[in-house]
Amino acid sequence: MYEPCTADVAGDGAADGASPGPPADRGNPVGGIAPAGAAPSTHRTDLTHRTDRVHRTGPTEGADHPHRSDPADRTVVVIAHGFTGSVDRPAIRQAAAVFARGAAVVTFSFRGHGASGGRSTVGDREVLDLAAAVRWARTFGHRRVVTIGFSMGGSVVVRHAALYRDRPDARTDAVVSVSSPARWYYRGTAPMRRLHWVVTRPFGRVVGRVGLHTRIHQYDWDPVPLPPVDAVPLIAPVPLLVVHGDRDPYFPLDHPRMLAAAAAEGAAELWIEPGMGHAENAAEEPLLARIAAWVTERADADADAGTDDRAAGRADRAAPGAGTAPGGDGGAGPGAGPGAGTGVPERRQ
Repeated sequence: MYEPCTADVAGDGAADGASPGPPADRGNPVGGIAPAGAAPSTHRTDLTHRTDRVHRTGPTEGADHPHRSDPADRTVVVIAHGFTGSVDRPAIRQAAAVFARGAAVVTFSFRGHGASGGRSTVGDREVLDLAAAVRWARTFGHRRVVTIGFSMGGSVVVRHAALYRDRPDARTDAVVSVSSPARWYYRGTAPMRRLHWVVTRPFGRVVGRVGLHTRIHQYDWDPVPLPPVDAVPLIAPVPLLVVHGDRDPYFPLDHPRMLAAAAAEGAAELWIEPGMGHAENAAEEPLLARIAAWVTERADADADAGTDDRAAGRADRAAPGAGTAPGGDGGAGPGAGPGAGTGVPERRQ
């Protein structure tokens, strides 16, 4: 079953009492947020908690998960959709259905998307939306929370893991980033040039609202938020899975390789998926099932390791990397080229 809910989340002008991190981490890869001094606001965010085959009592759960009926023993997956997506899109519903075979699932629509209020900042203030969803997921008693994001959502889950790593109420225990950019302002492909037009031009935002059902904020980022590649080193010891298609029309393979290369040793896995396109619309059921299996394996490993190892790992957390200067198209950078310098084995299916 699905249990709907709404939550008040900080709006485009100001953070709530649980702000995601330092003021330097604010902005939007191609669009914007309200300028400094804008009036505080809040908006309503759609949240959905899927509990079928997980928390439901009766023969179905007894047959499928006889040893995991206690919410405290269950993992909950929080899904972060891509730009122009929403909780009701078929691709997100399919992902939720696959993940719900072995975990509870929380889905939601980012600000400016679906039935949620506010305007999209294309990955900046969306960190607040994800934090609200994670906090809500933890109210059900789940001990482990895993965030899985696609495209824009993939960048959001990475930054969220870094910014909320020391917040017990809103932190994540594992991260899966699918089709995410590593750096901002990338215009090296035709789809990304079109996306920049939609986000940065007045008529483009009309197209976004009317044609893509996405309400986009009109302000530029100021300041620019921490790029995903610079957020990755701050995540450890939380495990990170980076998934990317070798036919992604938006972001070439140097993006996932940069993300994997930025991770602490042994903290990241990189899957390059042959023939896969971009984000949730290209994620077929077999891939989703493998991601679900990875989530289960990491949850079991986390339970075996205990919290002492997590605390020790935080003490050894690496410093963030240099990243790419805002405003550029993004050169090759660290990890460019096939397997160059990542230090992370690439898994190709």
